[in-house]
Amino acid sequence: MIVAIDGYEANVKNRVGIGRYAYEIIWGIYNSRKSKIDSFIIYLPDAPLSDLPTETEWWMYRIAKPKRFWTVIGLPLALWLTSPKPDIIFSPTHYIPRFTKVPRVMSVMDLSYLKFPELFRAKDLHQLIHWTKYSVSHAKAIFTISQFSKNDIIKTYRVEPKQVVVTYPGLNMAIKSKVENKYQISKHYILSVGTIQPRKNYTRLIAAFSEFLKLNKQRFGEIDLVIVGKKGWMVEDILEAPKTYHVENRVKFLDFVPDGDLPALYHGALCFALPSLYEGFGLPVLEAMAQGCPVVVSHVSSLPEIAGEAGVYVDPTSVESITKGLLTAVRQRNLMQGKIRVKKGLEQVKKFSWDTAAKQTLEVLTQIGKGRTS
Repeated sequence: MIVAIDGYEANVKNRVGIGRYAYEIIWGIYNSRKSKIDSFIIYLPDAPLSDLPTETEWWMYRIAKPKRFWTVIGLPLALWLTSPKPDIIFSPTHYIPRFTKVPRVMSVMDLSYLKFPELFRAKDLHQLIHWTKYSVSHAKAIFTISQFSKNDIIKTYRVEPKQVVVTYPGLNMAIKSKVENKYQISKHYILSVGTIQPRKNYTRLIAAFSEFLKLNKQRFGEIDLVIVGKKGWMVEDILEAPKTYHVENRVKFLDFVPDGDLPALYHGALCFALPSLYEGFGLPVLEAMAQGCPVVVSHVSSLPEIAGEAGVYVDPTSVESITKGLLTAVRQRNLMQGKIRVKKGLEQVKKFSWDTAAKQTLEVLTQIGKGRTS
């Protein structure tokens, strides 16, 4: 059996979101190779980066062009020219290759583009809506990252429940460095991690942080709000919010941070906050809990599924609710209530594993591929 993988999203330097997912799943598949699979072909628009798995006699990279029209021309053409043909193609993205008879399997992170279309740029929204719809309707199976997202996919696209498979993301982190001096942040800080975009609700978080500073009576000295994430889209109001709420000297935008620095940032934070309007999973919540950091999260979408009993839950549409959540997490940090939440968070993260996700993925790919070869 020959399994093909679309490696487009995994082959980028600064991986976040679906890029991180694709990279970790590819490594997990590489480490969990099944004997029933003779070889893997990973299609890329550019030469593989040095941190992707090493090429072997059974793990091969093939460069396909053009990059600009990848799923419409580049990848379909490469599949057509490949001989012998792969038995299945796995695209760890919302888009499968067009114009091919090779059975296709895909991944869908979430349906935020349908729930909050006003938070997306017109061009991106059009592609997400129409290309994802096409892909879902032509895929043999769909992987997703939470039961919440699975339910959304089934309801929205009217696919069979057995066609949608939940493979929870996992963790791959270790504290490697101290970071306060490197990033010039205060010793005491509240942390948030995620691409800067409206869905992450940063404007309300900044407003709540401003209120938190007025109400907090803990004797920590200066407290910063540290936001880690590359700039996405519609960022102007978010970047102006610290000035609007008179906390411009206390809010630090760090942009993209190397994975090696993130564990220390989580570990040193007073609490982690992700009051998102919508999340398909929310991997930073898992990362924070793994470092013993209290988490303040929205009571909507997948976040209660991920945080479980460890979360301090807030209404993402209410600045007052977010403020109360921050106060609760910080005030109870060293009290019994807070310590119990942290302990439950450490237990919760044990449910999630990239190795498990990769093995589940391989099992589905094998079943569908055998259907083609039998």
